[in-house]
Amino acid sequence: MHSVQRFSLSLIFFLICITAHADKTTEPLEVTIYADDSYPPYSYVDDQKLKGLYTRILTTAFSRMPDYKVRLIPIPWKRGLLLLERGQGFALYPPYFHTAKRPYIWPYSLPLGDEKVVVYCHQDILLGKPRPQWPDDYMGLLIGINSGFLLGGERFWDAVAAGDIQIMEVRGNREGILTLSRKRVDCYMNDQLSIIIELEILKKSGEYWQGGVNTRIFQGTTITREQAFVGYTNTDNGRFAYKELFSKSLDTEIYNMRRSGELEEIVESFIEEMRPEQAK
Repeated sequence: MHSVQRFSLSLIFFLICITAHADKTTEPLEVTIYADDSYPPYSYVDDQKLKGLYTRILTTAFSRMPDYKVRLIPIPWKRGLLLLERGQGFALYPPYFHTAKRPYIWPYSLPLGDEKVVVYCHQDILLGKPRPQWPDDYMGLLIGINSGFLLGGERFWDAVAAGDIQIMEVRGNREGILTLSRKRVDCYMNDQLSIIIELEILKKSGEYWQGGVNTRIFQGTTITREQAFVGYTNTDNGRFAYKELFSKSLDTEIYNMRRSGELEEIVESFIEEMRPEQAK
């Protein structure tokens, strides 16, 4: 009887040791997430490094997810969307919530931040003619918009389809602002903070004043208030079997950061860091 008990205890001890060893040797799962490479100040490449507010928030969250080793890869926005649509890419940030127009993206993470979408126009469009109503007061104009972005609302896109408003796709904030400043478009639509910071950077570098700039640009009306997310592919057919567990883990970290006030602190410190950078 005693020998049986000793054998049972030895077996239990052996199993505990094996389990502990297995836990110690389990490698974190490698996960690739794509990031918009041209959406400052939220997600962009500078000096060959991925930077931005949302990049900082996510990097902080991922550092607290020991089961995963997350690699962030910058990519042109439309290319990132295409990878999700084909089920080849796992996740991308920071899309807005467009379930009808992008049915291949689901689920979405908890929101990373709030953005205010506005329209900027050159002086000939706004001076002497207030345009408070969107999109009614902008009929007949040429509007610049970042390639692959779905901004402006349903009535705006209905007007585009009807030919009442024309659009020109540009490759990010820098091109959008310079195109507007040279009056190649009438207005440019994007996130307010994104436009303000990029405009200051272009002015400080002197690039804004090059190429025969002879106009000023002003903010028009506010179009919408949006939230940005991490969006996951919905067309992978089980290729990313870890999607549900990963998304829940990330949401937990985002929620904890928001509840503790850390998320707000990251936003405030990031904006403060951007200000002196503009003044250099």
